[in-house]
Amino acid sequence: MCRYAVVGAIFLLAGSAWAQSPSGATAPSPTSADAAKPVLAMEEPLPGDFWTYEVRDEISGKVTATRTNVVTEVSSSEISVRYNIAGKETDGLNVYDRSWNLKSSAPWKYRPHEGSGITSPLKVGANWSFAGDNVNGDNGNIWKQTGQSKVVGQETITTKAGTFDTFKIETVASRHPTKDPTRKVEITQQTWYAPAIDHWVKRILVTRADKHLVVNNTIELIEYGRKK
Repeated sequence: MCRYAVVGAIFLLAGSAWAQSPSGATAPSPTSADAAKPVLAMEEPLPGDFWTYEVRDEISGKVTATRTNVVTEVSSSEISVRYNIAGKETDGLNVYDRSWNLKSSAPWKYRPHEGSGITSPLKVGANWSFAGDNVNGDNGNIWKQTGQSKVVGQETITTKAGTFDTFKIETVASRHPTKDPTRKVEITQQTWYAPAIDHWVKRILVTRADKHLVVNNTIELIEYGRKK
């Protein structure tokens, strides 16, 4: 089950965490926009940009973590992001392509990527598919992955960080280890991506291993900013 949890949590790497936050915290419910609204994209990502997220375990009903992602370096093809989990001596580095698809997070490398980013230009009805290998550099295990994403609407979302005009993206993915194709991890994810801050402000992630529920998390943005 541990191995399933590690692989099933890949989509969380951009914003999940496991440190305790104040109990009883609830986020306002999202509201659908009455009509599609134009959304202006922010400037190019820069070192020092940051996004802080809170993760709620819907199985236990508790807010379990706070995690901050900080851009450390930007190139023409990649964005490097250092992450820190509040209350824990945990720092790590994730590397994304310029569309926020995860390419590496030690010990995992994703070839070409793990598929949780976006495809521009975003518009309602747009859809794309992804496929590749997830390779564990420690033990050499390889997981095959396929998935699809679709922009299903535009919504206005309110979190502790503010109110944002977003594109809602629904993603489904499936993974299995090459050494045992009978094992299967299925992931469904809803993402509310806000072009105004070049990031997602909310995600709902459900992971099942061999049809058994492993993860049911809601992750919301609580703070963001740029280097002053």
